[in-house]
Amino acid sequence: MTTPPTPSDLLRSARSSAVHLEMRDVYWVPQEDAEFKAWKAGARDDPTEPESWWRPWLTLVQEVTARGVAIRRARIVSEPVSEYIRFEYDGTFTNVYAGERVRWLPRRQAADLCLPGTDFWLFDGELVLWNHFDGDGRPTPKETTTDPKLVKLCSTAFEAVWERGIDHAEYRPT
Repeated sequence: MTTPPTPSDLLRSARSSAVHLEMRDVYWVPQEDAEFKAWKAGARDDPTEPESWWRPWLTLVQEVTARGVAIRRARIVSEPVSEYIRFEYDGTFTNVYAGERVRWLPRRQAADLCLPGTDFWLFDGELVLWNHFDGDGRPTPKETTTDPKLVKLCSTAFEAVWERGIDHAEYRPT
């Protein structure tokens, strides 16, 4: 089994679009993670100082969107949100600043949607990168597919979530 390309590699090669569906309430963060520890202690990124929070991922997003690739991220979340989702929410303005469009969908509003069993990226409507996790939210090996049925499943699922989702600027987690 070959190692699939990373989301960064695939984003660099995207021609028109990249969509990301996230459905977990908790993703693993090491307890010693400095950013998460600082957030738990009350630190927040300053929206007026992008140089203080600019990270390699956000630089890549800005470069890719500047050449016309649309990047959309949708997150299905339980409410009240988990501590981890609150952490993600507080930092999402940086993704938006870089050029991503982000929407949130409360899980209760997704109950009647048919969704894949795991998070994924879909690049250019042609390639799916499955993001697998263990029970504690630690990433496990990713897989890719270009199977037209699975590409369609992911595209349809993402668009259904996107249509119902609440824009980041309007969403307020409970």
